[in-house]
Amino acid sequence: MKLSLERYHGLGNDYLVLDPNKFNLPLNEKIIRLICDRNFGFGSDGILLGPIFEDGGISVRIYNPDGSEAEKSGNGVRIFSRYVKNFGYVKDDEFVLTTLGGKVNVRYLKPDGSLMRVLMGKPTYNSAEIPVAGAERLVIDEPMRFLNREYRVTCLSIGNPHCVIPMDEISKEAAIGLGSRVESAPYFPNRINMQLLKVLSRSDIAIEIYERGAGYTLASGSSSCAAASAAFRLGLVDRDIAVHMPGGTLQIEIQPDESVYMTGTVNYVGTVTPSDEFLRELKAL
Repeated sequence: MKLSLERYHGLGNDYLVLDPNKFNLPLNEKIIRLICDRNFGFGSDGILLGPIFEDGGISVRIYNPDGSEAEKSGNGVRIFSRYVKNFGYVKDDEFVLTTLGGKVNVRYLKPDGSLMRVLMGKPTYNSAEIPVAGAERLVIDEPMRFLNREYRVTCLSIGNPHCVIPMDEISKEAAIGLGSRVESAPYFPNRINMQLLKVLSRSDIAIEIYERGAGYTLASGSSSCAAASAAFRLGLVDRDIAVHMPGGTLQIEIQPDESVYMTGTVNYVGTVTPSDEFLRELKAL
C-alpha cells in the first residue's frame, strides 16, 4: 500500500490532508489516533479527508485526534482550501466548500492560496441548535458552574459548538485546567469547544483555546469566529476584530446580519510518507 499525506498549519494548528482520490486508507478511530499521536505517529491536530466530490461540489471530512468527527474547523477549512488550490483541484479565485457544519465560501487573496478570506456563516445562540441542555433559550451571559465556581458564559454554534468565557486574565494553564471540565460538562450533550476571552480594546481580543477532541490548541479559526461573535453580541467590541492567539492572529469581520468573515494565512510544511513498518501498523488496526 502506498500512502502520503500533506502537512499544513494555520498559526500552529496543524493538520494532515489525506486525499482519497490518490490513496485508499479507510479511517477508523484507532488509525486516526495513531496517525495523530505525537509520540507514536506523525503528530497532528487532526486529519482532513478530501476532496470528496458530491452534488457537483467539493466536500471535506474533518477528524479530531481522538477519532471523533468535527462539523467544522476554521483552520481546517483554510488548510484544506490551500491544498485543493496547490494541487489543482480549484483553479478559480473563489469556491464553495461543504463541511458537516455547512457550506463556506472561500476567496483566495494570494495566488498560492497562502492567504484567504472565508465566509464562515452566521452564529446561533439558540440552546437547541448548539446544543446546550435545558429549556430552549439564547445562551448569552448565562451563569454556569465548572470546578465549583460560577462563570458567565456565552454559548453559540457557527457550524460547531463553542462556550466563550470572558475573563480579566487568561493563560494556557487556565485553559488546560478548565477546558476538559467544560468540554464534557453535563450542560453540553455533544461536548463543546471552549475559549477563554480577554478583551484588549474595541478592535482586539485575546483567547486561549481548549478544543473538543483535541485539547489545548495554539490557534483555531472557528474559535476566533465564536469568541469575536460573542464579544460583539455582549457589546464589548466593534465589528472588525483582531483575534490574538498563542499561534498568531486572525482578522474577523462581523456583518450587519451577523455573518462572520475570517481572514488568515496557511503554511505548507511538506509531504509525510510513512515507512513500510508504520504502514503495517496501520493495516493491523
